[in-house]
Formats: sequence, structure tokens, C-alpha cells
Amino acid sequence: MRTITIQGLDKPVSCLIKGSDYFREDVYEKAARNLDAYFAIGGNTIDTAYIYCGGESEKTIGRWMAERGNRDQVIILTKGAHHNKDGPRVNPEAIEADLQESLQRLGTDYVDLYALHRDDPSVPVGIIMDALNEHIQAGRIRAIGGSNWTTARLQEANEYAAQHGLVPFTFSSPNLSLAKANEPFWSGCVSADSSDCAWHEQHQLPLLSWSSQARGFFTGRFTPEVRDNADLVRVFYSDANWDRLRRAEQLAAERGVTAIQIALAYVLNQPFPACALIGAQTPEELESCRQGAEIVLTREELEWLEHGTPVRA
Repeated sequence: MRTITIQGLDKPVSCLIKGSDYFREDVYEKAARNLDAYFAIGGNTIDTAYIYCGGESEKTIGRWMAERGNRDQVIILTKGAHHNKDGPRVNPEAIEADLQESLQRLGTDYVDLYALHRDDPSVPVGIIMDALNEHIQAGRIRAIGGSNWTTARLQEANEYAAQHGLVPFTFSSPNLSLAKANEPFWSGCVSADSSDCAWHEQHQLPLLSWSSQARGFFTGRFTPEVRDNADLVRVFYSDANWDRLRRAEQLAAERGVTAIQIALAYVLNQPFPACALIGAQTPEELESCRQGAEIVLTREELEWLEHGTPVRA
């Protein structure tokens, strides 16, 4: 499996990152089989978060690593400082509390990749970067990033880090998919647009995309008339996205693959380091992702898929 390099880590990150937002302790055996199968195809990175399944996601991963004895082979991406009912929590105290509990649940003394799950633009970046760097210095975090941070805030944070001799953000995790979001899927979420992608290309900052396959938009199950998934209708139903689906289907037919594999390849062939968080729960879904990760697309094909420009005439 293809990999990317993220500054701060001593091993490469697989281009497919295994999602775990359904990992509950009552489905442990299913989750364990899923992780075993994912690692068998060359994956090595698991995405989780302090809030996933009320903490059960991290506990499930921790149990699996303990049973397999493979912590040194696993790259853990976890996230913290998500808002709660009282509002934003992007502050040193919340980061400390969430990180310490995440470490306990995971049964480890460090996380490879730590991302702030949301941003709070009212908090100066200096306060945030100072706090995160304390945990890096203590060995609790190897690399830091922002999940759902704008590129403007990422740049501001990294400029502060450069000015103060600190470790910068070395990855970002917004949504990036061939289907463009009409509005945020959840409040405070960020989807990368063309200007964001241009920024990532300029800085070559790795992007780890959630909802990389647009939550099934490219499976063929959905049409403009099928409106049984209110969230998908709200976020991804648009004339432009139906056109993108048709172009993905056309290219898929030419390549002998599926449209959803083309959508995955769109994310992984960007002109900057990119990974895709995947939600595959069955061997068939996992194999589809493995095959999609092997597809190579040219820059002209990426442009045609997204905008329909006549480069393929």
C-alpha cells in the first residue's frame, strides 16, 4: 500500500486510514476482525477520537493492540478538545484532560498523531501551540495537526511555531472528496475547496481526509430521486455533484473499476501528500478500497472529474 511521510513520525503512514467511529465494546470481535483484515492488506493507521462512541472506540483499539502485542506497529490518530454542551473547549486544560484520558483508554503512553477535533478562532494560536508543544516535549504526542481547521488558521499557527522555535502542525484533517459539500456535515466542520487544496500543494502539508468517499454518494445507490438519507441530500445533492458522479462512472467504465474507487483515487492522487479515512466494515468494502488506492490519476483527469474541463477530448 502506498504511504506518505508525516514530520514527527519514524514510520510512514498508509494512504488508507481505518476509521473506528463504530467501534463499541459490544462489537469487539467484529472490530478486531476488521482491524486484522485492514493490517493484512498493508494498512497501519487507525483514526479515532476522544468522543467516538463515548470513549469505547479508543478502549476497543487499546484492547486489540494489547491482545495482538503490536503497539509499535500501529500509528494512532486520535483527536481531542471537541466542544461539548457548554461550548468550545479548545484550551490547554481541555487538551490536557482529553489527551490523558485517551492515553489511558488506548493503553499507551503516547499517540502518534494528535489533532484538535475542532477550532475556536477566538483563542490565540499561541496558547494552543504552546500547550501542544508541552505534550510533545513530554513524549505524549509525536505529531500534531488540526481536524476541521481552516488553512488560514493552520498557517497562523505554523507561523507562530516558526517564530518561537516550536514544533508546527504537520498534518491537517478536513473533509476532501470529489463530491463537494453544500454545507458542513456537522457544525464546525471544514471541507477543503480549491483554494485550500492550492494551499496544501504550496506547503506540501499532508491532508488526511474524512468522508473521503462522500459517505457513499458514489456507490450507485443514490440518484436525485432517492432522498431517504436527509444528511446526504442536505450536504451532497447538487447538480454539480451529479455531474461529477456521471464523470466518475464514465472514467470507471473505461478503467474497469467502480465509481466509488475513482472517487477514492481522486483524494489519493492530489498534488500533495494525502490519505483517506475509510469506513469499510466488510471484506468486500475493504478490498474495494485496496483496489481504489492503487489507481493512478493524472492531474488532467483530476481536473476533468472535478470541473468537467475538456482535457479528455
